[in-house]
Amino acid sequence: MQANIQPPLRIVIIGAGRAGSMLLRLLQGDPSVEVVGVAEVNPDAPGVALAREYRVPVSRNYRSFLDGAEVDILINVTGNAALQEALLREKPPGVEVIGGMSARLIWMLLDEYRQKQILQDTYDLMRRELDRLSEGEFLIGKTRKMQEIMQRIQRVAPTPTTVLIRGESGTGKELVARLIHQNSPWRNKPMITVNCTAFSASLIESELFGYKKGAFTGATQDKVGLLELAHESTIFLDEVGDMPLEMQAKVLRFLQSGEIRAIGDTVTKRVKVRVIAATNRRLEDDIQAGKFRMDLFYRLNAFTIYMPPLRERRDDIPLFAYHFLKIAQAKVNKHVHKISPAAMAALVQYTWPGNLRELENVIEHAVVLTNTDEIDLPHLPLILQPDDFKALLPNEPLEGGLMRMKAAVVDRFEYEAVCRYLAENNGNVSRAARAAGVPRRTFQRLMAKHQIKAHAFKDKPFASSDDHFAPSSPDD
Repeated sequence: MQANIQPPLRIVIIGAGRAGSMLLRLLQGDPSVEVVGVAEVNPDAPGVALAREYRVPVSRNYRSFLDGAEVDILINVTGNAALQEALLREKPPGVEVIGGMSARLIWMLLDEYRQKQILQDTYDLMRRELDRLSEGEFLIGKTRKMQEIMQRIQRVAPTPTTVLIRGESGTGKELVARLIHQNSPWRNKPMITVNCTAFSASLIESELFGYKKGAFTGATQDKVGLLELAHESTIFLDEVGDMPLEMQAKVLRFLQSGEIRAIGDTVTKRVKVRVIAATNRRLEDDIQAGKFRMDLFYRLNAFTIYMPPLRERRDDIPLFAYHFLKIAQAKVNKHVHKISPAAMAALVQYTWPGNLRELENVIEHAVVLTNTDEIDLPHLPLILQPDDFKALLPNEPLEGGLMRMKAAVVDRFEYEAVCRYLAENNGNVSRAARAAGVPRRTFQRLMAKHQIKAHAFKDKPFASSDDHFAPSSPDD
């Protein structure tokens, strides 16, 4: 038996200002509604051009849509009370008139609904992308140590247990968090990521718990907190060791009770959130120094995964190098698909203080430099070179001439110098620029030119096999 198909509601919008144009935009494309006309006395109103774009008839007089046309609803968004009374007097039998606060309410509800649809579509797209990444891009490694980590991930993922991921910067802690989420029962909702180093104590509280309108200066509307957004999903607290002490107590209460209360609110809400935290700090030392709460540590430390540095899993370096080579090919749009044995040996021998992030940057930098389909030793930074700086020159192709060779050497010098200054200043760009004796903007331009990321050098010593290297001062 066929279902009865209801004809669309035929609507006339009266008023083509901001409200009318927004209403027209929201209703356009809805199969249950047909906008048969827009009435507006001002030919320059924004909704007039929009209606013509949608091929909706426009008239200066609403009566032209009432003579002989089949209309179900007149929506008056002009706010004109006299016009509303005229519409009620002149409307044909069976036609409903909506105006004033009723029209405004419909507009607000439609707008909210459409925004939710847009958000849902975005989340669905993100989820599909993460599903794709989980199959190919989430590379763990083949060493025994990394396979043991993969087993731990697979065991903890289906549970609601809080997970603490520990390891140096750049070892792939967020990658592991995403793997856990993608293999959990909450994979259909996006994982919410919070960088605890990016917020002050007051700001991180408002971000995590939300606030009510008027709770403080600048709170012009209600804001939903990230913990509430992560209901029945996962929240990832990156660099949790940098969270301010006063905020740690509030996060502890949430972990104990599962309850949240927005700033300025009197209502407590209960949410179900899976918490994954990560840190590159020795939290035990921070506890002794009074910088981290012991009770919060034990709450977070229910299940720990330690990510070893790259230097402790050298057998995985070729696998990661070719993985990042594939990414760099697509990004730089160059057909580079080989790494020479000499270059690979240098990659494997290096200590990688920046771990996977540094390896990814080095591979991309080499792809930019090479003029062939292969990364060779001269395309790697000097810090990876087994010989001194002069030994690199004979390896340079001679076809391009002296100036090309000079440019290549200068590029390597700049790369090495910037990396060293960043490493010696813990990844702080301002301090590194001062130490180099150049303006911060000049230093940032060099970083951008050589695709160097400052965060790869935070909290890590600069392991160099070229200790005699010393950049010249700008006065030399």
